[in-house]
Amino acid sequence: MNPGKYAALVEQARRLGRVRSEVWQRYGSINGVGSGLRDRQVRDRWLADGTHASFAVLANAWKETVRDTMADIAANLEAAKVEVRRAIGRRTKDPAERKRMFTALKAGRWASDPFLARQMRQHWKRGHNRAHDQIVVRADNYNTLTDGRGRLWLAVPGLEPRRMVRIPLSTTVAPTGTLRLILRGGRVEVHYQIDAAGMRSSQRPCGDQTLGVDKGYTEALTDSDGQPHGEQLGELLARESDRSKERNRRRAKLRSIANTAALRGDHAKAQRIKANNLGTIKRDRQAARHRARVRTEIFTAVHEVVDKAATVVAEDLTKRFAERKKLPKNINRRLAAWTKGVTAEALKSVSERRGSAHVPVNAAYTSQTCHRCGDFGRRDGNRFHCTRCGVVWQADVNAAINILQRAGDPDIALHTPHQRVKQILQDRTDRHRTRLPVQDSSPTTTAERRAKHPNRSVMSNKEEAVDQDRSGDVDGDGLGTRGVLCGRAEDAQVGDTGTGGPHRSRGEAQSTRQFDTHSQLTGRPVMVVKRLSDAQRALRRYRVVIVVDS
Repeated sequence: MNPGKYAALVEQARRLGRVRSEVWQRYGSINGVGSGLRDRQVRDRWLADGTHASFAVLANAWKETVRDTMADIAANLEAAKVEVRRAIGRRTKDPAERKRMFTALKAGRWASDPFLARQMRQHWKRGHNRAHDQIVVRADNYNTLTDGRGRLWLAVPGLEPRRMVRIPLSTTVAPTGTLRLILRGGRVEVHYQIDAAGMRSSQRPCGDQTLGVDKGYTEALTDSDGQPHGEQLGELLARESDRSKERNRRRAKLRSIANTAALRGDHAKAQRIKANNLGTIKRDRQAARHRARVRTEIFTAVHEVVDKAATVVAEDLTKRFAERKKLPKNINRRLAAWTKGVTAEALKSVSERRGSAHVPVNAAYTSQTCHRCGDFGRRDGNRFHCTRCGVVWQADVNAAINILQRAGDPDIALHTPHQRVKQILQDRTDRHRTRLPVQDSSPTTTAERRAKHPNRSVMSNKEEAVDQDRSGDVDGDGLGTRGVLCGRAEDAQVGDTGTGGPHRSRGEAQSTRQFDTHSQLTGRPVMVVKRLSDAQRALRRYRVVIVVDS
């Protein structure tokens, strides 16, 4: 595409950016979308008072921009309501009061409730427009054609009536539906949506298991069967972090030289450095390629999980970190690129497209407690040391099993505060300790204990049978078939599957099994998960991006 066409599109996007800013300024608060105002009402007002004439763009262009901006404001409002729902869960435990608040929040009557109004003012801040490089084109306002050489062209409206701007596309598939043109780094990106039912990945069947998955840094996911997925993610993030560190160091040095030259009066040198060495086009393209590789790695990992599972239990990745301890700069920079949002998007998207169920749970302390006894332990890298069991677990697998067990927990809901979760887990641990057998397992002592506590012996036998059935332990050695137990703490080796590693004695194995997690002692309720039908999954649409060089 020649520079003249690109300059015309840039000017049109700049003027439409003024439209977006005006909509955000006037209606991005409680008096706008918060009061139920719709985009058609805004259009009618601007046509009546002549506001539209000041934008100097075609009518369809600014009307579509108004509709798109009002949708952005509504999405911003819904994001604030998510935080308010969590605050409601922390405020009261009364089901009737919770239902009243949730109903008022959903119906938009939160302004009359003092608590809801205060929370909405805290979490719903007036937004500001920063999109001055986008053009929204309605489905009936553009056309496509193929020239004699088989090249596909897209014709979109310009600033003047009946004067179309023709853009050569780098694909042979014509876009459909509403288009979004994004002008970035001398390129035109054409974004549009496609039907999810037509994607090849949507035709792949899901598995039949119920798996818990833990989000990691070195790998994208680890499931409760002990299998890692997306093992190249950590290497991708670390390599990009180190490259970015070195690049920014060099750019800072060049910027210092340019500033020193400007102070000496050598403005020509400063301008040459800024124009030739401090540009952003190449940097932005490299960042886009890195993001694409990371998304591919994460989505591939999620597809591998769904290949095995009909129900995927995962931590709620929408929550923010709270009170994280201070870390070195290098670690903070790598964690800043942690792809939590992409993983949440992939889990939801792939599960819906392929017909599996995605169950988010409260993951508080799932990486700090032992999945067998429920006691708090010590994590050291990829090892989790449980001092009460006397064993070492693979840390990510231990967390994934805890997440799977958390799905049916009757006491820990999705928005239960982490302080309350810790108290619940400590109370359970204290109760389990009172049920422990005596360390001396001689026949005389055992007979006396059974005579004094007959019910406890029956319960221990039942728990042992349940635990053997759950973990696949059929020979009574305490190792099972899950492949995550690594032997005793003093001679443990991470990765030992239990077939050739150090074994515990039968008495020690039984002692460990006799205090299992709370879910087994109480009889965990069966999960009831609603799955999307084929018709519902077909309604989801996904974005396609075509990049055109100018």
